[in-house]
Amino acid sequence: MSVGQRSAAGAAATGKGTGLKKIVAASMVGTVVEWYEFFLYATAATLVFGKYFFPPTGNDLDGIIQAFLTYAVGFVARPLGGIVFGQIGDRLGRKPTLQLTIVIVGVSTFLMGCLPGFADLGYWAPAMLVALRFIQGFALGGEWGGAVLLVAEHSPKESRGFWSSWPQAAVPVGNLLATLVLFIMSTTLSSAAFLGWGWRVAFWLSAVIVFVGYYIRTHVTEAPIFLKAKAQVEKEQAISYGVGEVVRKYPKGILQAMGLRLAENIMYYLVVSFSIVYLKSVDKYDTSSLLLALLIAHVVHFIVIPQIGRLADTWGRKPVYLIGAISGATWPFFAFPMFDTKNPVVIVAAVTIGLCLHAFMYAGQPAIMTELFPTRMRYSGVSLGSQVTSIFAGSLAPLLATQWLKDTGSWMPTAIYLVIACAITAVVVLTLRETRGVALEDVDNADAVRHGLPMGARA
Repeated sequence: MSVGQRSAAGAAATGKGTGLKKIVAASMVGTVVEWYEFFLYATAATLVFGKYFFPPTGNDLDGIIQAFLTYAVGFVARPLGGIVFGQIGDRLGRKPTLQLTIVIVGVSTFLMGCLPGFADLGYWAPAMLVALRFIQGFALGGEWGGAVLLVAEHSPKESRGFWSSWPQAAVPVGNLLATLVLFIMSTTLSSAAFLGWGWRVAFWLSAVIVFVGYYIRTHVTEAPIFLKAKAQVEKEQAISYGVGEVVRKYPKGILQAMGLRLAENIMYYLVVSFSIVYLKSVDKYDTSSLLLALLIAHVVHFIVIPQIGRLADTWGRKPVYLIGAISGATWPFFAFPMFDTKNPVVIVAAVTIGLCLHAFMYAGQPAIMTELFPTRMRYSGVSLGSQVTSIFAGSLAPLLATQWLKDTGSWMPTAIYLVIACAITAVVVLTLRETRGVALEDVDNADAVRHGLPMGARA
C-alpha cells in the first residue's frame, strides 16, 4: 500500500470515528469568522466609512459611493486569492489552505479597526483602508472554495446538497454576529461616540474569534478522495492539477460556475447592503431599526439554507436553482414598495423574503460546483468560477444601485438590473447536466477517460 493510500485509509477511518458533523462544524466555524469580518466591512461602509474616511461633499450618498468603491476592491482581490489559494489547495490540501486564509483575514480586519480617519491623515487614511481591504478580499477568495469542498468531498452522494449547504448557512451566522455587534454599539452609544470609536470594537473582536476558528480547523482531516488524487498526481508526472489545468480542460465548467454565481451574488448584496442605503437615504429609517431588521432576516436565512440544500438532493440541483433565479427577479418589485411603507414589520418581511429567495440559489451552489470539476483541479475550478464573478456582480451591485438612486431617485433601474442577471443565470442553469446523486469518483473516472490519464488515476 502506497503512502497516499495509507493516508487516505487513515483519513477514512478518522472520518468514521469523528463523523461528518465534526467536519461540517470545523468548516462552518471558520466560515463564520471570515464572513463576520467581510460583512462587518460592508455594513460599516454604509454606516460609518463614508463619513469617517472621506471628505464631506454635502451629499451623504457621495461618501457612501466612495466607501462602496473601497468595498469593491475586496471583490477585485478575490479572484486573485482564488487562483493562488486554489493552486495551494489542490497541491497541498484543503486544511492548510483554510488555516492560512483565516489568519490573513483576521489580521487585516483587526488593523482596519486601528486606522485613523480622513481628518487625521487626509487621503492616506482611505489609501490604507483600501490596502487592508485588498488583503482581506485576497484571503477570502481562497476561503469559500476550501470550506465547501472540505464538506462536499466528505459527504455521501445522496445527501451532498444538504451537508455542503451548511458552510453556506455559516455566512448568515457571520453576518448576524457582525450586525449584532454593530447593533449593540449603535444602541448603547451616542451617534458621535459610535462614529468616533464604537465601530472599532467590532473590528477588534475579530482577533478573539479568529483564534477559535483556527484552533478548530487544526482538527479536521482531508477527504479520502482528495488524498487519492493528490497521491496520484505525485506519482504520475503526466497528471496536472490547479488553475492552468482547469482553464485548459474545463473552460465550460468555469463559465457555468460564473453564470450560476451572477444573479445570486448580485441579489445578496442588493438585499443586505443596498437595502440599508435606500432605507436610510430615501425613507430616513434609523440605524438601529435597520440593523434589527437584518438580524431577524439573517436568522431566518440560516434556518432556511440547509432545508433548501435538502431539496436539492430530493428535487434535483436544476429545478431548485431555477426557482431561485426566477423568483429572485420579482423581489425588487414588491420589496421597495414595502420599504416605502416605513412599517418595521413590513420592512423586516421584505428583507427576509429576499434572503429566502436568494437561498434557493445559494444552498445548492457548493454541490453543483463540486460536481462540475474532478478532484485534482476542483479547488481551483470552484474558486476561480465563483470569485471572478464577484468582480462584476457583488462588488458593483450596491455601487451601481446607489449611483442610479442618486441620478434618478428611483429603484427601478436596480430592479431591471436584477431581472437581467436572473435571466442570465436561469439560462446557465438550463445548460447544466443534472448531477444529483453523482459519485465524485465517477466524476474523476470520466475525467481520466476524457483526457487519457493513466488507469491508476481513476478512482
